[in-house]
Amino acid sequence: MKNVLEFFEATVSRFPEKVGFTDEKRKATFAEVRNNAKAIGSFLCDLGRRRPVAVLIDKTVNCIDAMLGTLYADDFYVVVDVHSPKDRIVNILATLEQPLVITDAESEELAKELGCDYFLYENAVKTEVDEKKLSDAFSAMCDMDTAYILFTSGSTGMPKGTVISHRALISYINWVTAEFKFDENTSFGSQTPLYFSMSVTDFYSTVKCGCTYHIIPKIDFTFPVNLVKFLNDNKVNTIYWVPTAISLMPNFKVFDAVKPEYIKTVLFAGEVMPTKQLNYWIKNLPDDITYANLFGPTETTDICTFYVVDREFADDASLPIGRHCDNCDVFIVNNDGKLAAEGEEGELYARTTFMADGYYKNPEKTAEAFVQNPLNSFYPEKVYKTGDIVKYNEKGEIIYITRKDFQIKRQGYRIELGEIEAGANSVENVKACACIYDKDADCLALIYEGRVKDPNVVLAGVKAKVPPYMYPDKVLRIKDMPKNANGKLDRKKLQTLYKEL
Repeated sequence: MKNVLEFFEATVSRFPEKVGFTDEKRKATFAEVRNNAKAIGSFLCDLGRRRPVAVLIDKTVNCIDAMLGTLYADDFYVVVDVHSPKDRIVNILATLEQPLVITDAESEELAKELGCDYFLYENAVKTEVDEKKLSDAFSAMCDMDTAYILFTSGSTGMPKGTVISHRALISYINWVTAEFKFDENTSFGSQTPLYFSMSVTDFYSTVKCGCTYHIIPKIDFTFPVNLVKFLNDNKVNTIYWVPTAISLMPNFKVFDAVKPEYIKTVLFAGEVMPTKQLNYWIKNLPDDITYANLFGPTETTDICTFYVVDREFADDASLPIGRHCDNCDVFIVNNDGKLAAEGEEGELYARTTFMADGYYKNPEKTAEAFVQNPLNSFYPEKVYKTGDIVKYNEKGEIIYITRKDFQIKRQGYRIELGEIEAGANSVENVKACACIYDKDADCLALIYEGRVKDPNVVLAGVKAKVPPYMYPDKVLRIKDMPKNANGKLDRKKLQTLYKEL
């Protein structure tokens, strides 16, 4: 197999009239989505191959049509968050260097404001399907071709584009669908955005297995009782959410009033899952539900380790991140560059076909993260340094400790604190700043030095540069930023100072 669309073609052959994808406005069958995707693909074939296609469409079935249509044309897609600050979108489009841009009527005004050339989904989808062009495009493909790029937070203020090939995607989806036994009876309630790596799991599992993929309205996550109603109305039996979303139910004691009636599989990833909140689910729902903690970076497509909850945990205990996925080897390297012993902390490395090819137009960052296997000096072998500090427990399970750098995981998103700092530094008269994360209080704090007396002015500057999930919870002004003996910012001292403010 060389292209993930081969999964999709098999699914359409098996279940052409089954509703595969739904949003608030559409309930689309697999055959309908294929026809729309092929029409868009036929349109794109005349514009060149292996080009980046920026999909400037909100999370809808329209967006899915455009994503798959891009693949039919032997191009690769980049789903762009239409709710991001314009500066961030401009940076992404600039990195891609004049990509093809597809938008729909709902987001056309944004495309105009960005000043980019674009074409409308509503027009492209009316293109007559040209099977000859699509066949020629498929013939030229190989599994090393790029399927999509996901942009994550960048330490310099510029988002990094992680390049995922068809081979990596196929390998990962083969594992996850087999491990959790997804099939045509699986009904997903989708929470994560399509520009976020977690979306790969439920979306492409649907593509492969003929599941049903229900896009949950964002507003329902504001009203958890309505969220449960959505799950029940759509007979959702599988969810893969960030812990922040999972925690809505216990935080509001929702199950005291209403419970999901069909849930059989609860998966979570993207940040640490609080055991207390997980225990609320376990204690209030039937015993036959599978709970699993999935762990991994965008650079391993989505996941590299997982842990299926198989025992009780105290409310203050930490869940393991478990063991490696099949066809994905992970290992822990200590400070001496050797394999870590049981209980010894070290950095997690991944060795797998799930692995990304690197970062788009960023050879420096690629060389830093995708390196020669430090345990192999005999032949070339690329591995990925995750930057996660972990250790093995006495059961041979991997335990997550912290990050090696200034990156955090929050609300399911990977956040480079440097990107928030770059936003603050763009504000006139901000002399210096630093962003710190108080894990215990789940507080993201921006501390700055400068002549800007009103912290809200600095906050406004940050909001103009980063998406909402990166907004600091607190913005604090101090007279002088602490420095170490080398004249560099003393972040350790700043952490202590923050607690005193």
